[in-house]
Amino acid sequence: MLLKKKFKQESIHGVQIGNGTIRFQGVKLNVHCFVVDGVLIDTGAKSLEKEFKRFFSQQDIDQVVITHFHEDHTGNAAFLQKELQLPVYMNDKMLDYCKNEPDYPLYRKLFWGKRPPFHAKTIGKNFSSQNATWDVIETPGHAIDHLAFLNRETGQLFTGDLYCQERTKVVLREESIPTIIQSLKKVLTYDFGDVFCCHAGYLEDGRASLQKKLDYLLELQGEIIKLYEDGVSPSQMKKSLFPKKYPIIFFSSGEWDSLHIINSIIQEHINHKKQIIM
Repeated sequence: MLLKKKFKQESIHGVQIGNGTIRFQGVKLNVHCFVVDGVLIDTGAKSLEKEFKRFFSQQDIDQVVITHFHEDHTGNAAFLQKELQLPVYMNDKMLDYCKNEPDYPLYRKLFWGKRPPFHAKTIGKNFSSQNATWDVIETPGHAIDHLAFLNRETGQLFTGDLYCQERTKVVLREESIPTIIQSLKKVLTYDFGDVFCCHAGYLEDGRASLQKKLDYLLELQGEIIKLYEDGVSPSQMKKSLFPKKYPIIFFSSGEWDSLHIINSIIQEHINHKKQIIM
């Protein structure tokens, strides 16, 4: 099976950016990592190791911080730790998972490779780099350990997979749209300028982009709750709200699906109603 790979490097406002892309049978996936002030944010995928290694060799890196445990963000952490002797920091929720051989579906290993085990340290509520102090912002929803990083000196915000795209159409089975909504509200309370997303890259007007995503999800949440209260089934909602058949749904055997958006909103709505009754 032939994977088509591309890699692009660029520098925006002092941030060095590496962007690897993989295509296979109509599915295109990409991932960015960023270097600024001696900090590497995320490590790219193991399947793009050769490309990312060239990028790393050109950078001045003192430490590595991870937005979340998914393999496209942690694939080269073991190399950076063992070969370059760099400390790696992440949320403590998935430290033990990352110490072991990864457990994720075959199609993800096809795209992103098999992430080697690595031993990260627990990141605190903030950390220091060469010339800056950074805020570590817990932003769960896409993953339980998801973090965003804000450079206080430059106002640059690195959002991991919190944004990805404005109008979300498919998500992983374990994702929670209501939790993502709360995480978006949280980051929008901070004072920031530039926004860098691990899949969309540099966002021209970052605050506006995050606000638009929040507005879209809030509108979608309201629509789904109304349909649910009117007795419309999740499968019927999917047909009307998300009529397009996305290749990743088939390719992932349903691990990615629009239905997960609907189900996460309905489940949170049911739980909320139960709490009110109690």
